[in-house]
Amino acid sequence: MICSMTGFARRELKADWGTAVWEIRSVNQRYLEMFFRLPEQFRGLEPMLRERFRQKLQRGKVECSLRFSANEANATGVTINEALAAQIIDAANWVANNGASGEVNPVDILRWPGVTSAEEADIDAIQQAMMASFNDTLDDFINARASEGANMAALIDQRMSSILIEAEKVEQQMPTVLEWQKERIQNKFKDANIELEDGRVEQEMVLLAQKSDVAEELDRLKSHVSETQKILKKGGAIGRRLDFMMQEFNREANTLGSKSINAEITQSAVELKVLIEQMREQIQNIE
Repeated sequence: MICSMTGFARRELKADWGTAVWEIRSVNQRYLEMFFRLPEQFRGLEPMLRERFRQKLQRGKVECSLRFSANEANATGVTINEALAAQIIDAANWVANNGASGEVNPVDILRWPGVTSAEEADIDAIQQAMMASFNDTLDDFINARASEGANMAALIDQRMSSILIEAEKVEQQMPTVLEWQKERIQNKFKDANIELEDGRVEQEMVLLAQKSDVAEELDRLKSHVSETQKILKKGGAIGRRLDFMMQEFNREANTLGSKSINAEITQSAVELKVLIEQMREQIQNIE
């Protein structure tokens, strides 16, 4: 599977305790970078989230956010420790009966430490539900990146087919080019009224053929196409390897351009560089 470094996923979780919304987005980056925006009460989830991303991703700048809204209608009530409250009231009455002035204030009794307690929601259960929802969101996110990666792989494969076509055009041009060079040399000698020695034209042709021979560059271009297709078929985190292959493609295209000796070969060399640049732009977004 080939994945793009660009992706987005969003999931909403609704439960009795409230609503949670996960969002994950990413763009291309040389390494894996992670940024989190979490509510304060769920900061403890960040180490687990980081580990999940490391298990699933290799490269990209990833932003993960969580929005949480508690369900006020489902808030739990206040529990009163009746035994403790009764003891405090008895103690207050005893103090009052023994000469102290004033009356017992019920609010003061409720404020006494331990008399009242608010039941907290089961935070562990909420966090488990949060992580389950995050895992589903992460799966959606990876599927989105994989879908985009498949599209990129198809485009790259099309460009490589075009590269082979241009290489074939250059190969077909070479016999015509060599014949044209031979006639050109003969005409130059004739114009200069120089008598040709036996084998002189052949010697000149050998020298020119060596200078203009592009067979090696064409063979390497075909080899690079084959290797790139193998890398795409293998899948995984292949962005860096593909980037290296683009450098090799460029090297052969530049050499071919420097050896161009007619308009058709020059046009093919230019077309090759355009195709390679189009592939490079796609590969910059592959994980």
